[in-house]
Amino acid sequence: MKLHYTWLLALGTLASCQYLPMQRSTSNLEPANNKFGDITLQQIYTLQDERNTSSLLPFLSNPNTAYRQHAALAFASVQDTVALPALEHLLADSVASVRKASAYALGQTGHAQSEPELILQLKSEQDPEVQAELLEALGKVGTAAGAEVLATYPANSPEALAGQAWGIYRLGQRQQQTPQLVQKAIELIAPTNIYEARLAAAHFLARTPKLDLTPFRQPLLNAATSDKAPEVRMAIAQALGKVRGIDKASFLSTIAQSDPDYRVRLNAIRSMNGLEFADIKTAILAGLQDQNINAAIATSEFLLSNSNGVPAQTLLEVLPNLLDARVRSNVIWVILKNSQVQNRLYLNPRYKQQFQHARTPYDKANLLKALSGDISNYNFIAEQVFLAEEPVIATTGMEALILMRQQPDFPRRLEPAFADIFKLAIGSGDVALVGMAAAAIRDPKLNLRSQYSDYSFLTQAQQKLQLPRDMETNIELQKAIDYVNGKPESETPQNPFTHPIDWELVKNINPNQQVLLRTEKGSIILQLFVEAAPGSVANFVELTQQDFFDGLYFHRVVPNFVAQGGDKRGDGWGSSDYSIRSEFAPLHYYEGYVGMASAGKDTESNQWFITHSPTPHLDGRYTIFAKVIDGMDVVHRLEVGDKIVDVEVLGWQPLAASAAE
Repeated sequence: MKLHYTWLLALGTLASCQYLPMQRSTSNLEPANNKFGDITLQQIYTLQDERNTSSLLPFLSNPNTAYRQHAALAFASVQDTVALPALEHLLADSVASVRKASAYALGQTGHAQSEPELILQLKSEQDPEVQAELLEALGKVGTAAGAEVLATYPANSPEALAGQAWGIYRLGQRQQQTPQLVQKAIELIAPTNIYEARLAAAHFLARTPKLDLTPFRQPLLNAATSDKAPEVRMAIAQALGKVRGIDKASFLSTIAQSDPDYRVRLNAIRSMNGLEFADIKTAILAGLQDQNINAAIATSEFLLSNSNGVPAQTLLEVLPNLLDARVRSNVIWVILKNSQVQNRLYLNPRYKQQFQHARTPYDKANLLKALSGDISNYNFIAEQVFLAEEPVIATTGMEALILMRQQPDFPRRLEPAFADIFKLAIGSGDVALVGMAAAAIRDPKLNLRSQYSDYSFLTQAQQKLQLPRDMETNIELQKAIDYVNGKPESETPQNPFTHPIDWELVKNINPNQQVLLRTEKGSIILQLFVEAAPGSVANFVELTQQDFFDGLYFHRVVPNFVAQGGDKRGDGWGSSDYSIRSEFAPLHYYEGYVGMASAGKDTESNQWFITHSPTPHLDGRYTIFAKVIDGMDVVHRLEVGDKIVDVEVLGWQPLAASAAE
C-alpha cells in the first residue's frame, strides 16, 4: 500500500513539472475584484467543484506557494483518501500557510491513517497557527494515541492552546473521550485561559455524549455563573445537565431566571431533563413568559418533550398570558395530553375552531400540531394534511401525526390506521409528505414494516422523484426501501454535478461584498466570503439578482441555534432544480455566521441559515459563505413566519460597467 501511494505522489510531481506553470505571471491574470482574477486559482477551484482528484493532485507539488495552498484546501472539500500521502508530505512544506492548509485538509478527510504523521509533525512544528491546525486535525482523525497527545500537549501560545481545545472537542464529537481529556477540558474552562480555549472546552463538555460530570460540579457552576462570555456560559449550562445532585433543580432554576443572556437561560431549561416538574415549576412558568421569544419557545418545547407529571390546570392558568403562536401550540399540546377525557371533549372543539380562524398558514400549522396532544384528533389532522393548500400546514400536520405515533402510550388498535395514512402520504407526490412518511416507516421503534404486505409503493414513489431537486426525499425513501427489505442501509446517493461555478459573476464580487437583508423585524447586513466559498456566494448573488428570496419567510427558527430561510415552499422541503457543491474552508461557525442548508454533502441549492451562537458541530459539514456584520439583534428576534421583504447586493457594479465609465 505504501509503495502504491509513493508512486501516486511521484506521478503527481512529474505531472506538475510537465503541465503546470512554474510561477505566476501577468499573462495568467484577468480583471477581477478578488483573487480569482488568477486563472490558475479558477482552475483549482473548478477542479474542486468537479471533485476531480487526479487533476488536482499535481497542484500539491506546484512551485507556486499559493497554488499548493489552495490545492490542499481544495481537498478539504473533495475529501478523497487518494490524496492523503501527498497532503501528509505537505506537512513538511517550507511555507507555513501550505502546512496549515494541508493539516486542515487531512482533518476534513477524516482518515485515521493520517494520525501518525500529524503527531510526528507536532513534535517539530514551530509556527503557532500551524500547531493549532495540526491539533484540531488530530481531533478529527485521532484514536487513543491522538487522545493522549491532545490531553498532554504543552501548548506554549494562545493559538496552540485554542487548537488543542478544538482538537479535544473534535474527539468528543467522534464519541472519543478519556478521563484525561475530561480533566483537561475542565482545566481549560478556567477564567485565566483565552476565550477560544474556554469556548471549545465548554462545547466538549456540553456535546460529548455519556459524560458524567458530577465530580466537576463546582468548576462547572463557577463557569456557568461567572464566565464573562455568554457563549461559554451557555455551553456550560448545557453541560450542567450531566451533573447529578439533589440541588440540580435549584442551581439550574437560578441560572434560568437570572442570567442576562437569553441563550444561557434557555440552555439551563434544556438541561432540566428528568427533573420533577414540581421542583422546576417556577423556572418553567417564568421561561414560558420570558421577554425573549426564543427563550419562551425553547421552554415550551422542553415541556412538550417532558410532559409527564405536568398538571394541565397549571398550564391552563398561564395560557392566557402566552401570546406567541408557537409557545401556545406546545403548551396546548401538553394540556390536551394531560387532561382528563371530559376536559378534552370541551377543549378540542375550541382549539379546532381557533385552527379554522387562524390568520396565517404558520398559525394554522401550530394549532394543528397542538391538537395532536389528543390521539382522538388524528382523523381531523390527517384530513387537514391532505386538504391543505399551503405546504407548511401539510408538513406540520404530518409531523404531528408522527409525533402521535411515537408516543409510548400509542394505542395498538390504531396502528393499521396510521400505517394507511403514511402509505397515503408516500403516494401523495408531495416531497415533504413522502420524505417524512418514509422516515417514519424506517423507524424500527414504530415497527411499521409488519403493517404492509407489499412495499412496491415505496419504489413507485421513488421513480417519480426529480433529481437533484428531490434528493432529500430520495435519501429517505432509499433508507425506507432498504429497511423494509431487511437490507443494510445503502450508501447515500450522490447528487449529479449540475451547476458549475459562474466565474464571470464571481470575479465581479468584492472580497468584503455586503448584502442588505430586509425583514419584517428590521434589516440585517451580511458580508460575503467570496474567496472562501466562490460557488456558494455566486449562487446566492445570482438568486438575489433574480429576486428569488423576496417575499419568502423564515420557515425554521431553532432557539439558540439558527434562523433559516430561502425556501419557496415555506416548510423546509423546497429546493431548486440544481444543486451546488459543498465548500469547506478553515472557518468556525460563530454567532451570526451564514451557512448553506443541505441534506448532506453536495446537496445545497437555495436554503441558508444564520447562527444564533457558536455551533461548532456544523464546522466542516455545512458551507460557511457569509457573516452578519450589522443587525444581529434582528436575527435574535426572528420567528417562524417572519417575512424576508427583499435582499439587495449593496453597491453592485459589474466590472464591465466600471470599465466603460
